[in-house]
Amino acid sequence: MPAPDMAISAETHEDLVLLRDAAREAGTIAMRYFGQSPQVWMKGGTSPVSEADHAADAYLRETLLKARPNYGWLSEETADDHARLSARRTFVVDPIDGTRGFLDGLHSWCVSVAVVEDGRSLAGVLECPAKHETYWALPGEGAFLNDKRIHVRAPGDTVEIGGPKPLLDRMPASWQARMRRVAYIPSLAYRLAMIANGKLDATFVKPNAHDWDIAAADLILREAGGALLDRAGKPPRYAGEVINHGALAAGSGQLLGVLAGVIAGADQG
Repeated sequence: MPAPDMAISAETHEDLVLLRDAAREAGTIAMRYFGQSPQVWMKGGTSPVSEADHAADAYLRETLLKARPNYGWLSEETADDHARLSARRTFVVDPIDGTRGFLDGLHSWCVSVAVVEDGRSLAGVLECPAKHETYWALPGEGAFLNDKRIHVRAPGDTVEIGGPKPLLDRMPASWQARMRRVAYIPSLAYRLAMIANGKLDATFVKPNAHDWDIAAADLILREAGGALLDRAGKPPRYAGEVINHGALAAGSGQLLGVLAGVIAGADQG
């Protein structure tokens, strides 16, 4: 538990309740389109977005900003308004993280919502309705899956690691024999949740992850005993002017240190 002078405020607890309720309903909205061949467009010619993303985003934006009109708004599916930079707190939202998997009928996608203040996530929720899973966390109060506390796992003789092949190939030889490479998981937020829940040991994150991909999952992972680190060995900061990141490493303990060393030495931008 946090020290008394760091106790989580009633405001933050209320924000978590708001996020959980809104994410649950957004997940219900997205499920109406899941497996139903929703209409799809391409952003920038390479990234799909569906009518399910738009419907969930519209609901979240209306609901959350109605409840907290003074908060900023940063979402993958809403044009960024830098007026948010003057807000004390900001909602950071991905209405469907893992849209490609969603469209392919995979269950490992989620609604990702966080409240950020001063660059740090104060409340985070991942609603994964196709898997009947809800992850959430507050600083100093632990991470939970369906109201059961979760923790990272201690590495065994074999460690399961996700991420792009070029970074996995740079793992030290002493770890290569112990390492099992995990098949691609389209939702980065869900991949981080798997580490928090002890289903995966670690992952590299390729450059250009955005705040909405990781702000909620970062807090959940940290409260489960892990961390997400950049090339300088520091946690990412969120909801600033720059909303994308270079290569990242996620995990815990000695193994996280090894991954962090790999990205520190990699020319990944």
